[in-house]
Amino acid sequence: MKSIILFWDWIRYNEQTLRNLRNEKPAVQKMFIYWLDKHLHNYCEQLESILMFPANENEPTQLVISASGNPEYFSQVTTLIDNAPKLKNWKFVAFIQPSHNIDEMEAGLDKPYVFKDIELKASELKFMPFQYEDVKKIDMIVYLKNFTVHCSNKNLLHVVFIILQDIIGEKSLFENINFVELAQLPAEEQNEVIYLYELQSYLDMINRTTLSK
Repeated sequence: MKSIILFWDWIRYNEQTLRNLRNEKPAVQKMFIYWLDKHLHNYCEQLESILMFPANENEPTQLVISASGNPEYFSQVTTLIDNAPKLKNWKFVAFIQPSHNIDEMEAGLDKPYVFKDIELKASELKFMPFQYEDVKKIDMIVYLKNFTVHCSNKNLLHVVFIILQDIIGEKSLFENINFVELAQLPAEEQNEVIYLYELQSYLDMINRTTLSK
């Protein structure tokens, strides 16, 4: 409990600088991110933090605490957030939440995910669930336009999981997805293939079907 108190005391003491961090010099940004991670890892080494700055000044800055999808540390995330202080202009969030940019993805206006030598747009990814019956977690194939180009890249699956996490949220990814295989997007359209940004709608549909049985 002491490490939780120390973490939030540091946040409370430095909250003004953290809210304005994107306007600070790179050296200051690096220092504060280092100490943010340092205090968080003193509580739990496996947790990660994400600062999300608002587009409008009247909206709160968000601090997201993530277990990087590892369910062994979900309880540590919720415990930390449950003990968060009430601070004006701040919102403290447990787990990476689903993206609100689905409309942009549908229109093909979403920004690409860039990681080293990989560049992927969520709007260009599609998936197909494997056949299953009465199974809570699904197996799925995610199709990429340039899979044959990146197939030997060890970071490719990691980037796809980041996109999945952004689309349906960190907890939903663990609770609903069992296995992901990557493949080249077929040249000819298949009826079974679904846009990846529709994954949450698909999961909602099959969960309703399962509950009605």
